[in-house]
Amino acid sequence: MEYLNPNFTLLLVALTLLAGLIWLIDSLFFKRRRQERAAQEKVERVREPVAVEYARSLFPVLLIVLLFRSFMFEPFKIPSGSMVPTLLIGDFILVNKYVYGLRLPVLNTKFLSIGEPERGDVIVFRYPVDPSVSFIKRLIGLPGDTVTYRDKRVYVNGEPIEFEEIGRYTSQDVKCATPRPDAVQYSETIGNVSHEVLLHESSGSRDGQWEVPEGHFFVMGDNRDRSNDSREWGFVPEENLMGRAVGIWLNFDMNKGCGDLSRVGDGIH
Repeated sequence: MEYLNPNFTLLLVALTLLAGLIWLIDSLFFKRRRQERAAQEKVERVREPVAVEYARSLFPVLLIVLLFRSFMFEPFKIPSGSMVPTLLIGDFILVNKYVYGLRLPVLNTKFLSIGEPERGDVIVFRYPVDPSVSFIKRLIGLPGDTVTYRDKRVYVNGEPIEFEEIGRYTSQDVKCATPRPDAVQYSETIGNVSHEVLLHESSGSRDGQWEVPEGHFFVMGDNRDRSNDSREWGFVPEENLMGRAVGIWLNFDMNKGCGDLSRVGDGIH
């Protein structure tokens, strides 16, 4: 999982501040002088400097985009198959940024709590090993939970997650999907969410048991045998949360030059 542009938020903040600062300085110190000169020269107006003209025009647009991306919804692109079959390579998704609370852009510091993550949510977060990278996984364990993975089954607090085989994953039925000949598809229900997962016959079970500490979460990919998740690197701190994935607005795999318009508008569950 990665940003459409890893540095876009920081760049957007910098451009918004620069445009606003140029506009403000001109309004406070130079605009009146131009107006007085225009009156002396008996002309309707003296043209603004190009930098001021651009700043005045772009600042409102940049501010609206910044506020929308920071506090409403942010676009991301899926670059890997760790969430197949829920999300495919080439899916462009929208992430709800306010569902777990409002955070300051770049700093990611929460200043307003709104809701709490729930088991089964598909969440986007800053990778604990490298916070400059964004990951997307399914939330399995909440603070205080004991999560067990044994024989490719998930148990939360000793109770098995509802799990039922659907059949082989026929990727040829999914346009542009990567063939996965040894994959078997299952229906899983965790919390109030029912979704599908993949298991690969050629892969062993990555068994283990984890106790989720306070202020942290345990996550796994839906492509269970092909996911780099909490089973390898541990837990996601609450401050790393960025939002919940809610919908697909485009599908196009640039490496294959292939897209699937039937996925546009699909919700993410």
